[in-house]
Order: sequence, then structure tokens, then C-alpha cells
Amino acid sequence: MLALELYRSIPRYVAAKAVGRRVPGLLAGPIAPLRLVNRDEPSLPGSGWARVAPRLSGICGSDLATMSGEVPFYFSPLVSMPFVPGHEVVADLLDDVDGLPAGARVVLEPVLSCSARGVEPCPSCSAGATSRCDRIAVGHVSPGLQTGYCADTGGGWGRVLAAHRSQLHRVPDDLSDDHAVLVEPLACAVHSVIRGRVEPGATVLVVGAGPVGILTILALRAFTQSGRIVAVAKHPAQRALAATVGATDIVDPATATVELRRATRSHRLTPERGAPFLLGGVDEAFECTGAGSGLDLALRTTRAGGRVVLSGMPNEGADLSPVWFRELELVGAYAASTERTDAGPVSTFDLAIDLARHAPLEGMVGAVYPLSRWRQALDHAFAAGRLGTVKVAFDPRR
Repeated sequence: MLALELYRSIPRYVAAKAVGRRVPGLLAGPIAPLRLVNRDEPSLPGSGWARVAPRLSGICGSDLATMSGEVPFYFSPLVSMPFVPGHEVVADLLDDVDGLPAGARVVLEPVLSCSARGVEPCPSCSAGATSRCDRIAVGHVSPGLQTGYCADTGGGWGRVLAAHRSQLHRVPDDLSDDHAVLVEPLACAVHSVIRGRVEPGATVLVVGAGPVGILTILALRAFTQSGRIVAVAKHPAQRALAATVGATDIVDPATATVELRRATRSHRLTPERGAPFLLGGVDEAFECTGAGSGLDLALRTTRAGGRVVLSGMPNEGADLSPVWFRELELVGAYAASTERTDAGPVSTFDLAIDLARHAPLEGMVGAVYPLSRWRQALDHAFAAGRLGTVKVAFDPRR
């Protein structure tokens, strides 16, 4: 089958790390540790597994971070190479599996938890918190924190992948492929918002207006009673979309601290070295870029005793002095999960599917490429914010 394969190459990693995102054409070109190959379809590891044929597979910020050498070495024992990337997937099921018939349209919950690995459930998986699985490097599947980072399963950037029944959610007939491919990142946003425990009427800061930030604003409006939502958006199209999905204020990264001081009636201080910070500030912040500068802004503009949620995968450090001095609560939010509600446990994927059916997602998938045009696709994805595109995706059938 045709697939894009990411492989280990120290020289290309070093080159990508040196270049960074300053020259994205090189990252999508001669120094990319990615190749278009013909490889065997992944074999099914055991019972409860089935073959899945992607219809659309998104290009995620974590995929781009992998290409540009920004992923911390912390994750190195949690992947197995070579692997086929792609974890934001809407697909056709090719085999009957545990109550799901072949031909069903499904979205993929990518975490390869205990159920998929055929091991006794760890305490987190037993509680439904599969995003915290302790056994994602063991079992009868190679290490891989998710599909799209595992050598054995394949991924969405290929024509066929292997998925466990626990990963599959049926797509309603009234949900288009363009909207369904956004369910996985939307489920992550829902999980982060629930983890954030936003108080009614709270002033909330969302740093970044890429896919993670935009979907976080959607989730905040759908699942909280937050008051003012201030979005930090760099590009004109991002600013317009942030307002469309529910942000009440839009600020530029360069002037964010000044504008937040006015909005929250805080006191602004400027140290001898480093960025200014606020005494006062927003009640809660969601950092959705993964950049050290984004986290630094969130920490410096959240009020004492407030909460900062890390929704983007961190790839740079930040000054943690505000966490100590302002007694901030720092919360991580990774992947999707099962949430405890008054009505009982509920999957964030189910919540996201329901939200996607009526949310203003039209046009968010701004470009779809065949696998053969992967260089153009990655180039587009690296420049998506500037070009006004929210999500770039592959259609492996083309």
C-alpha cells in the first residue's frame, strides 16, 4: 500500500533542528525525515482489531513539531520507527469487529491504551482515563503513545491502518468527512476545558488561534459558563475566526500584556530583563501553541491563585517564576478521555461528535492533498496561520 513513512535519521534531525521553522520549504523538502513508500498493510495484532481505510487524515501541530525537530527527547521511548504518521482520522471500516460492521464510517481515538495492547488494565485505564495509560510501551504492540507514532499499526497518512475496537467511534450520517476529521482535536479541546474547571463568569485567556485554540474556544462556549474569552491571535484570518467561534476580545501577541492589563484592570510591571507581567490578570489561561513564548505569556498574565492549562504540546521552556510567586495551578491536558459527570462517565469523543454536528466548522479544513503531494501539503501546513487555513489534511484514496 502507499504510505508516508517517518524514519530515523540523525543528520536530518540535526538539520531540521538547526533550520527550525524559519525555512519551512526545507522542512517539507530535502531535510524532511519522511518518504513516500509502498509497504505491506499492517497485520492485525490480535482479536478486537480491524483494518481501517482513511478517508481524510489531518496534519497536526505535533506532526509538524516532529518534522522540525521540536519534539522533546522525553517522547523518544514512546514511539517506534519507522512509523506512518496521522492520528486525526475519519475512515471506512474494512472488517466486522465487535458490533461494528464493515463499511461503517468511523473516527479514530488514537491512544494505544491497555485494551489495544492486550494487557491487564492499569489504574488509569480502569478508571476510563486512557490518556494517562501507564502501559503504552508494552504489550503485543510496539511502543507508541498513539496510532501515528507506532511502527505496528500504521497511521492516517497511509491507505490502510490497524485499529482496535476500543479506538473506534461510529460517525453519524449527518456529519461530513470535513467535520468528522476535526473530531479528534475537538475531543482533546473538550478534555482540556473539562480539566480546566472554569468557574461561571470567569475571564479566560486562550493563547493561540490555530486549530487547538479555535477548538478550545468552541469547547469553552459549549461546556462552560465562562464570561469574557480573550484570544491571542497573530494573523487576520485567525482573529476573524476566533470572534466567530465565541471569543469576546482578540489581542495581538505583541501587545497582549498591555491589552490584558486594561481588560482586567491589573497593574503591569516590567522587570530589568524579560517580558512584563501583571499583578492581577485573567482567572484562567489555556496555552494552545506549545511555544515557550505562549506559556510565558499565560503565566505572566494569570492572576494569583489562577489556573494555566497546557493544551498545546510544549516544545520550549518558559520562566516558571510566576508559578511559584503567584501560586498558580499548572494543569496538563493530553488527548481525549472519559469524564465524570453528574449523569455518569462520558467519553469526550462522544461529546465532540455531538458538538461537531452543530458547531460552525464549515471551511476549517482548508486544503486536502493526495499523499503524492506531501511536500506541498506540509509546506501549506507550516504556513497555515499566515495563509488563513485552519486544518490541512491528506486524502490517501486520491
